[in-house]
Amino acid sequence: MDTKPLVSVGTSESARISPTSPSNLAAATLGALGIVYGDIGTSPLYALRECFHGAHGIALSHANVLGVLSLIIWSLIVVISIKYLAFVLKADNKGEGGSLALMSLAIPMGTSSGKRSVRILLALGLFGAALLYGDGVITPAISVLSAVEGLKVATPLFEPYILLIAASILIGLFLIQSHGTARIGKTFGPVILVWFTVLGALGLKGILAHPGVLVAFNPMYAAHFLIANSWHGFVVLGSVFLVVTGGEALYADLGHFGRRPIQLGWLFVALPGLTLQYLGQGALLLTNPAAAENPFYLLAPSWGVLPLVGLATAASIIASQALITGAFSLSQQAVQLGYLPRLEIKHTSAKEIGQIYVPVINWALLVGTLYLIFEFKTSSSLAAAYGIAVTATMAVTTVFLYIVMRRRWGWSRLVAVPLVSTFLAFDVAFLSANVMKILDGGWFPLVLGGVLYILMTTWKDGRRILADRMTSSSIPLERFIDELIPAAHSRIPGTAVFMTAVSKGTPPSLVHNLKHNQVIHATVVILTIQTDLSPHVAAEERLQVIHCGAGIHRVIARYGFMEAPNVPEILKQCASFSLQMDVSKTTFFLGRETLIATDRPGMAIWREHLFARLMRNSQKATDYFQIPAEQAIEIGAVVEI
Repeated sequence: MDTKPLVSVGTSESARISPTSPSNLAAATLGALGIVYGDIGTSPLYALRECFHGAHGIALSHANVLGVLSLIIWSLIVVISIKYLAFVLKADNKGEGGSLALMSLAIPMGTSSGKRSVRILLALGLFGAALLYGDGVITPAISVLSAVEGLKVATPLFEPYILLIAASILIGLFLIQSHGTARIGKTFGPVILVWFTVLGALGLKGILAHPGVLVAFNPMYAAHFLIANSWHGFVVLGSVFLVVTGGEALYADLGHFGRRPIQLGWLFVALPGLTLQYLGQGALLLTNPAAAENPFYLLAPSWGVLPLVGLATAASIIASQALITGAFSLSQQAVQLGYLPRLEIKHTSAKEIGQIYVPVINWALLVGTLYLIFEFKTSSSLAAAYGIAVTATMAVTTVFLYIVMRRRWGWSRLVAVPLVSTFLAFDVAFLSANVMKILDGGWFPLVLGGVLYILMTTWKDGRRILADRMTSSSIPLERFIDELIPAAHSRIPGTAVFMTAVSKGTPPSLVHNLKHNQVIHATVVILTIQTDLSPHVAAEERLQVIHCGAGIHRVIARYGFMEAPNVPEILKQCASFSLQMDVSKTTFFLGRETLIATDRPGMAIWREHLFARLMRNSQKATDYFQIPAEQAIEIGAVVEI
């Protein structure tokens, strides 16, 4: 038989904006402002306030204000400007970023998952990704609630309705997700640009009233603060960390904008605006300690509070939208990489391939967000629970960055260790300080992340065990061709496509079809779709076709974790292999396994039951692979796991 593999021409798209001219670069930078910096841009609403007025706030004194400001400034410089902008953004996986992309870069394709070191890295990467869902729940709650709380500063009449107003805004935000955000997304960049401009202007106003606050640029004030306040000063780091929440978004959105627009947006807009704002709030506290209750809004003139509430609400909605979109994208990647069951994923834009909507994730985020608002009631209470998930994810990113430096970039330990140690010093300090928040509500993102981690690992392990069971009981394809096909009563005209997750052996659905119907189609395609540990697969590497003889062809289609598989398109591309098929006249056979939990080696019995439930509730293969439902036939099989 002819087993020569051939390669066809496929298609691969990227959502990245390629700034090839100054005008395109400016547009990309403006777009990056709206998507990337919404989260970190709304931190001034509550970050400095929590350092002095929160659950773990420290006494407001001249030395403490300057010390906290110095910690804030140098956190922005080291964590965001140096760690993320200068180094993490360089660790792109074929242009894409994000926790799963970085994990895939650090653990390349072909690496055995049986090694202990690899298992540890996989566990770290998956747990870090799972924790991002906790961030996706808390960020909308705290940012919208803290923005709306400005109404209390304008007039106490609004105070009884703050929670209802915030909840209504969030419900409206989640309701519009199914319609896509392409239209309103065009306003994100300009709104956030105005937001950072206002932040800077208000901050400059405060600085001019007390210019002495500028000495906070001296890192010695940060060191003195930590030494003088010992344990309490260390605890305050949990609140200082709030100024860098959103840093992961810089890396996660790398594929949409590219490195340079993200860097320019930070250096020339976001960093100056944030720095001026925090210094301005600090100056206000030095002149008016009573302003610690809400220094952001009290920094504004009384006539400007209501307009500022409107602008802050718009900025917080944009920040929330970015986190929601990020959760959708992360879910799509997890499904493609085999860490989550097939989910319903809707594309909300014909032009932007990154515009997707995942209903189950959307409603889960809404429920979690509303729970947080009505459970914690104030943004200050929420801030006491915020940060632990984000800083844990940042620490995981640092670990993977070191591996990339050593394995991918070829850096020596003499260079990589001191640099990464500096980053880890910040990460570990922030993480340790945030551990103090667990009893105050920090347990919520940890529990949520833990549940998702269990779901991810159970699905991945379950699919591996199921594939092993199916492979061990399958018939070698050579034997099927030599012995079983000749026994068939007839070959009927047409094409049959048998989907299988295993790229060797004979699919059970093919054997059962022949056994029960005693016929086989003239053309049989055994189709396996594989996902690479890279965001996109090159066109020339998309398909592999093996002509096995007797009218049977094995097709292996490879996709990146940022790409959506399309079975009809795959079959059309097979024409390049002298394998002509009329998709409209093709019959698709899909396996439908009924799983029975047993005490066979593999997983704990409760995980087997969980896996079986996940399997039953996963999206139909016809919908996920874009197969015409009226042309599909499911063949069931009972499998013990």
